[in-house]
Amino acid sequence: MSAPADPPALLPRPAELAHHDGAEPELTPATEIAADAASAGTAAWLRAELGAATGWPLPPHTAAAVPGDAPPVIRLAVDGTAGLGPEGYLLRVDGRDAHITGHDPAGVFYGAQTLRQLLPASAYRRAPSAGPAWRLPRVEVRDRPRFGWRGCMLDVARHFLPKREVLRFIDLLALHKLNVLHLHLSDDQGWRLEIRRYPRLTEVGAWRRESQVGAGAAATFDGRPHGGYYTQDDIREIVAYAAARHITVVPEIDVPGHSQAAIAAYPWLGESGELEVGREWGIIEHVLNVDDATLDFYRDVFDEVIELFPGEYVCVGGDECPKTQWRASPAARRRMREEGLADEEELQSWFVRQLDAHLTARGRRLLGWDEILQGGLAPGATVLSWQDTSGGVAAARAGHDVVMCPTATSYLDYRQSESDEEPIPVGTLLTVADVYAAEPVPAELAAHEAAHVLGAQVNVWTEHMDSPRTVDYMVFPRLSAFAEVAWSHGERDYARFRPRLDAHLTRLDALGVEYRPMDGPRPWQRRPGVPGRPRS
Repeated sequence: MSAPADPPALLPRPAELAHHDGAEPELTPATEIAADAASAGTAAWLRAELGAATGWPLPPHTAAAVPGDAPPVIRLAVDGTAGLGPEGYLLRVDGRDAHITGHDPAGVFYGAQTLRQLLPASAYRRAPSAGPAWRLPRVEVRDRPRFGWRGCMLDVARHFLPKREVLRFIDLLALHKLNVLHLHLSDDQGWRLEIRRYPRLTEVGAWRRESQVGAGAAATFDGRPHGGYYTQDDIREIVAYAAARHITVVPEIDVPGHSQAAIAAYPWLGESGELEVGREWGIIEHVLNVDDATLDFYRDVFDEVIELFPGEYVCVGGDECPKTQWRASPAARRRMREEGLADEEELQSWFVRQLDAHLTARGRRLLGWDEILQGGLAPGATVLSWQDTSGGVAAARAGHDVVMCPTATSYLDYRQSESDEEPIPVGTLLTVADVYAAEPVPAELAAHEAAHVLGAQVNVWTEHMDSPRTVDYMVFPRLSAFAEVAWSHGERDYARFRPRLDAHLTRLDALGVEYRPMDGPRPWQRRPGVPGRPRS
């Protein structure tokens, strides 16, 4: 065994990597794929991806009539007794074949993702192209994830992302071994999910007459209508496509704040009467009322949501809910008296607890941003700790599960350099190196408390991302750095990560991802004259 002069640029970094001497096997037009029943999904995925890049059929393996004439084989199998751990895998390349053993089907899939990274970057193209031979280095990789929740929140409410782009985004998450797509489906500026019982949510709430351009006092409006939504069949397709890549889609319907689009569709839900779908970004004063009819409305909505999303978690938001309208509302004050609530913070908690009970009765778990801690946490709730790490610390110490996503290290809408060339710079500085250095588990947690940290996610808020190209620029390659934070064990060294990232960018090039170059934006990625709102 020896160390190669140029080790494979695997990302995220595997737990164990060994390189062996000897001839490197080469994939050929005769290469086959052998898979047990539990690995059939990964075999189909690998055949489609490598088949497109090579132009080869990669058929199911059949025993050769003459052993010496046997073609090279990629062998996939699940073995839950191999000591690999959930989502773990063992990848071994010998003189002729590649062997992937997974603890479970997800482990086999992640092993196949690593196998693809062993090949030239042209393995990520959609049609054959001239290039080097399809050789596999003689390696043994034993790997498993650090966290069970490795996620990305994608805001499709502020700017709608067409279904084809959501599917493409799922493929990019899978490439990075992430396993949760948190879809932010409703906000003041748009409602993106078809609800059969309440059709005006998409007939009215999915469309706004114009959008704010830029941030701060100098922001303007574009005068251009914007909108879109996913039909229930679209969602079924998205969920199934993600599941085939071992990604769970977590839906978010944001209440009781961030609800102007719903109120525009059904004015009786709010405290304000007639409204239009929101055009501006920021925290909006309009909130849901706390009437029984409003809670029944959202129970109906969530019943349709859980029909479409089979995962364990449903996010109800709970963030940035202004209390001004409740303070002025006789109905809200009456509800507080009836329920023995001390203030509006407890009223919000009461509202969230009603939905928690509804979801729990249907076998689901409520997920919410860390404001759901205010006024008392719903019994079964899991907390997204976003404002900083303190919410996650408090929730974990109280025995609640936590997903860490603090703004300082997890908000991919934040500016990427101090340069004036960054498009619409908002928030604090968040570079690739900053994302890579983040530690999801707060140091102040004891071991038994830290066990409540399910993992981490990054959040892609799209107020200033009005096209898939802009999403690419803001997300990559920072998401590549986050993938290693969420997957890899042990200490991280940015100096050693950076060469692997540079090699990984050639894969993103082959896929057509319009990421931000490490030395700054290309001319067409800038937004001169559009104001931002950077913070120090």
